[in-house]
Amino acid sequence: MRVLVTAKARAVTPNPHPLFSFLKAFRDWTQYVIDVIWGLDHIPSLKELHYKFYNILRKQGFRAHHCHKIERRAREVVKATKGNKGSKPILRKLTARLDQWDYRLDLNDKVLRIAVLNGGWIELKLEWYDYLDKYLNGKWRLKEILVSYRGGEVWVYLIFEKEVVVRKPRAIMGVDINFDNIAYTVIDTNGNLVSMGTILFNGLKRALAHRIIAEKIQKKYSKKWRYVREIREAIRRHGRRARNILTDSCHYVSRRIVEIAREYNAIIVLENLNMLRLRFNGSRKFNKKLSLWTYRRIQLYIHYKALIEELPIIFVNPRNTSRTSPLGEELRFINYRWVKLPNGIITTRDIIASWNLALRGLKLLTRDVGHQWFCGCPESP
Repeated sequence: MRVLVTAKARAVTPNPHPLFSFLKAFRDWTQYVIDVIWGLDHIPSLKELHYKFYNILRKQGFRAHHCHKIERRAREVVKATKGNKGSKPILRKLTARLDQWDYRLDLNDKVLRIAVLNGGWIELKLEWYDYLDKYLNGKWRLKEILVSYRGGEVWVYLIFEKEVVVRKPRAIMGVDINFDNIAYTVIDTNGNLVSMGTILFNGLKRALAHRIIAEKIQKKYSKKWRYVREIREAIRRHGRRARNILTDSCHYVSRRIVEIAREYNAIIVLENLNMLRLRFNGSRKFNKKLSLWTYRRIQLYIHYKALIEELPIIFVNPRNTSRTSPLGEELRFINYRWVKLPNGIITTRDIIASWNLALRGLKLLTRDVGHQWFCGCPESP
């Protein structure tokens, strides 16, 4: 199984003008291809796009692989947008995706050379970070890269690839993702309880505080906030803080889950939460939380971190997992959060949900569903 990870590094160049011109041309011509595809009654194949746009793009100074990346990117954007029934996409970010033939990375001097327009090459000095060294141990292979210009800075995203073979699990770990915590339960292959616990998730609460502050600023200056740079920057600042808090929190809880799973050599069972936002419509405060809730990102981070550690993943239907007793008989509800098991033990609904997820994972495991659970393919709800 192939695993891809992305690492980013800040870069500087003594002459940013050729890079800026290349990124702007890359974006503008990708937008041009998008506009043409959008007016068609079907999504053309890459072969059709190649015949239609290759010569046009080459005359603009792009290399052959630049043309391929522009065509592929435009097709992906249109296909995804039409699949979601959205309006015609407008690209704004200055970002270029480059194949391994269009860049040269000197690991000794930490210098990246990339091909730009009209056969030119420019050098970028990378600000190297220690965590990047673990991808240079010979097990990872550097594939394509992304070069982006935003906020007056140049960022390089390095995409590494590795082939992994998942282990045979000795335990099953159910993971229940909630607004304020991540609950987990580990059972062995006989269904016996091994471990359980919760990991606090304060990121949503902190990010929500910044969202509320930004909304108050916008409400206070409702008539002029769009036209005053300082007010716009204050709103953006709180938005950036909210995003950074959520990203850091998701990395933290996903890393802890994978560490626990690695300790028990457990297969990780996650909920298949398809179309969750369409199924709920609660209070205004609840909807604000739901709009910020990054359950899908947490699942994604757990997924790729687990695959790096060669741990398998499965997705199961979470229906009634917090309402069913994992020991059989009836589950007694003390209040919305606390429940009493038939054996008299009092615990939370989150723990009950993670326990039932682990049992459903065990059921799939013993039923021998084949390659699906190794790939982590979501099960239909």
